[in-house]
Amino acid sequence: MSTPVLLTTRAELAEHLAGARRDGRRVGLVPTMGALHEGHASLMKCAREQVGEGPVVVSVFVNPTQFGEGEDLDRYPRTLEADLKVCEREGVDVVFAPSVEEMYPHGPGSAAAVMVRPGALAKVLEGRIRKGHFRGVLTVVAKLFGLVRPDVAVFGQKDFQQLALIRRMADDLCLGVDVVGAPTVREPDGLALSSRNAYLDPAQRRNATALSHALFAAQEEAQYGAQAALHAARGVIRSSPGISLEYLEITTADLAPLPDDAPRGFEARILIAARVGTTRLIDNLPLTLGTLGTATGGH
Repeated sequence: MSTPVLLTTRAELAEHLAGARRDGRRVGLVPTMGALHEGHASLMKCAREQVGEGPVVVSVFVNPTQFGEGEDLDRYPRTLEADLKVCEREGVDVVFAPSVEEMYPHGPGSAAAVMVRPGALAKVLEGRIRKGHFRGVLTVVAKLFGLVRPDVAVFGQKDFQQLALIRRMADDLCLGVDVVGAPTVREPDGLALSSRNAYLDPAQRRNATALSHALFAAQEEAQYGAQAALHAARGVIRSSPGISLEYLEITTADLAPLPDDAPRGFEARILIAARVGTTRLIDNLPLTLGTLGTATGGH
């Protein structure tokens, strides 16, 4: 097990990866904001499976352009020393941890900076709540794709809308990157792993399991249709203390509105966002609908 190389500048990154490109080895990228946990570790394992002997690059960068006013940019956990140990354990070759100035030489809020416009898919669900969030996400991911030039990039399915938008961007802008979605990693009680879980006190941590429990309840009832699935999920949330629901919706598998004539066996997705105390958490699961039915958001 070797210690990953820690790089902080574009020039260092380009020089380090030049040999892999000359040798024709595949390059894998796992973009993160740090505070790494076992969910991130699973992405690193997936990247290694994808590239074999090629280098796996993990970026650690708390991206300011995806945080809105009043969000947790300043208190977002920054744990680079611990993150390097996770990367070493998982056999990562390169950790790229640039400064804000390195990633945004004109400044993250500069009118001179070019940003990615994410399109209509960024206006629903998370985009409806967090204005401008996906503009920042896609911009920084596009920058990382340009800097690393990976053959494959791995993202978690917990951030399902983000994954869908990054795939759309890579396709629409012909970026030549294979975007892989890895399954959500959960605690034994079902809670999806998230760096923001560190904000929860013990009581909030217990309450937070209501999000995944609601989704699993919906999965069990999906055989009776979308409305039954939503009713089951809402029942779990209503009976759970300390949960402030922002949305709970069933969509198609690609996040389009669910059609009125969805046939038996229709593949759908249920997505939830809620605050537990002041901490905002998201989660989602696939559903297979068993009967005709429609679904709308709300609570």
